Amino acid sequence: MLDPVKLKADFPVLQQTVHNGVPLVYLDNAASSQKPQIVIDTLSRIDSTVYANVHRGAHWLSDESTALYEESRDAVAEFIHASSSREIVFTTGTTGAINIVARSWGDANVNQGDEILLTRLEHHSNIVPWQQLAQRKGAQIKWCDITEDGCLDLEEFENLLSDRTRVVACTMASNVLGTFTPAKQITQLAHEAGAIVVLDAAQAIPHQAMNVLELEADFVAFSAHKMLGPSGIGILYGKEALLESMPPFLGGGSMIDVVSEQGFTTAALPAKFEAGTPPISPVLALPACLEYLTQIGMENIHQHELELASYAHAQLDTLGKVNILGPAPSEKAGVVSFTVDNLHPHDLTHALDNQGVAIRAGHHCAMPLHQRLGITASARASFYLYNTRDDVDTLVQAIDKAIRLFS
Repeated sequence: MLDPVKLKADFPVLQQTVHNGVPLVYLDNAASSQKPQIVIDTLSRIDSTVYANVHRGAHWLSDESTALYEESRDAVAEFIHASSSREIVFTTGTTGAINIVARSWGDANVNQGDEILLTRLEHHSNIVPWQQLAQRKGAQIKWCDITEDGCLDLEEFENLLSDRTRVVACTMASNVLGTFTPAKQITQLAHEAGAIVVLDAAQAIPHQAMNVLELEADFVAFSAHKMLGPSGIGILYGKEALLESMPPFLGGGSMIDVVSEQGFTTAALPAKFEAGTPPISPVLALPACLEYLTQIGMENIHQHELELASYAHAQLDTLGKVNILGPAPSEKAGVVSFTVDNLHPHDLTHALDNQGVAIRAGHHCAMPLHQRLGITASARASFYLYNTRDDVDTLVQAIDKAIRLFS
């Protein structure tokens, strides 16, 4: 098992005090995780020693930067067990990755009357690009519901699949409820119906081991900033044959082979989907955060978060006025979303912030899910490898104080 107290010492931002000396308790990891010192140092070293534009230079510095850039691609492929680094496309984030699939594969393969199957667990970044595609092509969006305890209704999912289903887009873990979805089973059912599968893994890959070959999903999207890495960099995994068949989404430098007045030819994979100058330093820093996670062990991280979520459920239940949303801890990632009787989530969050506790309030970019739950907003505490039981105790005490204050 990991030692969260020891790990917390690796994160400079977590050593701060706020609001007149109150220790910071950071529980907003589902939005963005913090960076350990080794990632911070790596970013500084890159900018100090090897920074240059990649793939285009004819000098030593560019060669060094390009070599490290492609080593980062290899590291990502190894981390998720892709069969080739050609299947790894660097993007601006999870949102950018999903939009590439919707614009490139979607525009080329979805037609009027076709169906796109989504779930009510989705983040807006895995909703809006498909709604835009449906509007462009005259396709229909279908929605798979959730059960009363916040799990995906797999029976309804299977019933919604038809010979018109072209795309199934599904989160692997809800950013609101934390719910893990049966991604492998979803993929198998979708493939049997002739549909491709796009998995939003932004909330899953930071917290559990990932093997895209075992999943057999066609596309997987995730972001570095939720897994101890820099912001501004995302990853799209796609099966090589699919990526080869797709036209590029963005045009410009780097994604071309030859350009003439008459037209252009595209570069080979994965460059044809990486137009323009990429986020060089963040990409080069990726191996540092991946190695840090690997050394700790993804299963250890998952078990630690399960323990924290279970403890949080038990402690919050003692307050009486807290309504926990979603499934039991064993069915979800380290996310505990909740409402408090007669207390708006935004008021609660401000009260907690005054006590040094950082959580999230709002619809969390998941308005359809909140509508399904019959609420406009919720509060969310999300845990990661550096959070402790003491953090949970501080959270619960702060909520109790806020309840008494507002009552």
